[in-house]
Amino acid sequence: MYQGIRISGFGGQGVISAGYLLAQAGMMEGKEVSFFPAYGAEMRGGTANCSVVVATDEVSTPIVSTPDTVIVFNEPSLAKFEPMVKPGGLLIINSSLVNSKATRKDIKVLYVPCNEIAGELGNAKIMNMVALGAFAAATGAMTIDAIAKALPKVYKKLKPEVIELNVKALKRGAEFKLN
Repeated sequence: MYQGIRISGFGGQGVISAGYLLAQAGMMEGKEVSFFPAYGAEMRGGTANCSVVVATDEVSTPIVSTPDTVIVFNEPSLAKFEPMVKPGGLLIINSSLVNSKATRKDIKVLYVPCNEIAGELGNAKIMNMVALGAFAAATGAMTIDAIAKALPKVYKKLKPEVIELNVKALKRGAEFKLN
């Protein structure tokens, strides 16, 4: 099993922490992982993306040039990363902020209103967890449980009730399945 993932959006949307969380969850499941963050010149509001590889065999490179899955949180990320998705791969689009539709017909596309769901749950900061829940359910690359168990390791200062809110967001995201 090999899953190359690219996550992209604006700084402050939890792009890098989502990737780090996937890598941590993969390690906790005994998988081989790599995590490679990339930032724009600005911190908040600038572009941010990361590559994550989760595999059962040794990972030869942290660079994911043709990802199996791309998760985009904003419009510019869709334009930049949709062309990179491997044919037959998966594109998860945050439909709360991305108004455009995917143009490729050779990939699977999942539209998830991440910000809207996070708002319903009462915390806009957990929109990235909604996307990760959708990713886990759609790919089977890792379980919601594995991501949930990694939360306290990655977010060491979060109170238990905030961890539980993140788990709710993961589960809500998992409700979005491919047709």
